[in-house]
Amino acid sequence: MIMQKKPTFLSKYRYFPAIFPALLVVSLLSPIAARAVTGDVEEENSKEWQETPLELPASPQAENLLAFYDSGSQSFSIDAKSLTIASDGTIRYTLISSSNSGAKNISFEGVRCQTAEKKLYAFGRPDGSWSRSRRDQWEKISYTGLNKQHSTLLNDYFCEGTTIAGKAEQIVARIKQKQPLKPY
Repeated sequence: MIMQKKPTFLSKYRYFPAIFPALLVVSLLSPIAARAVTGDVEEENSKEWQETPLELPASPQAENLLAFYDSGSQSFSIDAKSLTIASDGTIRYTLISSSNSGAKNISFEGVRCQTAEKKLYAFGRPDGSWSRSRRDQWEKISYTGLNKQHSTLLNDYFCEGTTIAGKAEQIVARIKQKQPLKPY
């Protein structure tokens, strides 16, 4: 009968002396690496977002209007020719709101996917000119209430999470073909 030696506590860890220096180096360097990554994120977050100067589009033409939402009392369209993606990461477009009674409102607006906010830049006048909005601030987009046109644009056509869902041409094509990003 061959007797096997019972393993001792230290025999289980026979490779420990060989890997101990590597573990020590990793444990000493990980706080430095974490600080470097955190520093990069903090530096990126500290860069203040700069809005690009506004260029108002031409007055919308009926043949360029793309319907995208109907609330029952109002229908909403955008002017396909006005939709642009600015270098600051905003999607800018002309919104046309038409009530069942025939009233029409035209506005030039922007959406930021990164923050889920909207901004009203200007109102369209009957003569085709623009009147700048006095409300010059970004506002969170509401997902409740009667007017869900902005949340529809944000979620169905413009943004995938916090990023812009493609180029302006792709967004216009989605609206034209009534193909939201997330089918219901």
